Amino acid sequence: MSQSSSNITRGYPVALLSAVVLSTTAIVVRYLTVNYGLPPLVLAFWRACFATSTLFLVFCIFRPKLLRVTRVQLVFLVFHGLVLSVFNSSWTLSVALNGAAVSNVLVYCSTAFTALLGWWLLKERLTAVKLIAVVVCLGGTVFVSQAIDPAVWNANFLGILTGVFSGLGYAVYSLMGRSASNRGLDPWSTLFYSFGFAALFLGLFNLLPGNIPGTAAQLSDFFWLGSAWAGWGIIFLLAAGPTILGFGLYNVSLSYLPSSTANLILTLEPVLTMLWAFALLGERMTLLQIAGSLMILAGVVLLRVFEGQHTPAADKPAPGKEIGRFAAD
Repeated sequence: MSQSSSNITRGYPVALLSAVVLSTTAIVVRYLTVNYGLPPLVLAFWRACFATSTLFLVFCIFRPKLLRVTRVQLVFLVFHGLVLSVFNSSWTLSVALNGAAVSNVLVYCSTAFTALLGWWLLKERLTAVKLIAVVVCLGGTVFVSQAIDPAVWNANFLGILTGVFSGLGYAVYSLMGRSASNRGLDPWSTLFYSFGFAALFLGLFNLLPGNIPGTAAQLSDFFWLGSAWAGWGIIFLLAAGPTILGFGLYNVSLSYLPSSTANLILTLEPVLTMLWAFALLGERMTLLQIAGSLMILAGVVLLRVFEGQHTPAADKPAPGKEIGRFAAD
């Protein structure tokens, strides 16, 4: 089904605004971890809590039926929340260790992982173009993380590990998003329950014994911000803005544009994050890291364009049947 000129005119600005909103996520996370010293997994916990609370209030007022799911669906959503909590933990810790720009680029290596996992678990075709995209993305990941320098492994081993693992986590989360749609779950219901269960798991992660990096060392650390109301307000805006609004705008764009086009526009996100990080946080990337970033984006664009050309128009998902990126975030 071809898109009318009117739909395209509406869809492009909405998708672009979604990318702009989502690109601020890593900036806000970096600001909170640096300026308030907030442990990354404590931040991830409160972000999930505020997002869930906001969605619950909105659903109760406007769409109560979105709260209803079957028992079988609920079991699936528990596991979905677990995957989201692992992804959210690794990505938030990656932002704290690697910076906003590098972490948001690294998470896009999920494109390579998604292609490989889709071939392995879902029996999707692994074409020559997909293999090229995988190699390009993984090569770019090596450059961005500076993994070719042995000294970096010694100085920032945990940063490299969490950055790449966040990409793997996002890939698994994306595959589960497809499965949720196939199970007849509304994307907004999936978003609400996955965040809700993720908040529970993140709370448990913070309570695990041992000196786990980024977690609450004691119960009082859950209220690390204390009376710093500005900090609490920033976390709430992070949940209600980049997290929920970013997803919402992305879903709206899907009602006007093919999913391949909307996803392609969303690849602007790491570029925008790099610009935000440069302007607001003073972060700098080396020429090698910039080259790696371009390689990852090239791999993503190659895969998106190829999929768009080989996906029948009739297969375009109905509006609201896809869930956009978290980075994530």
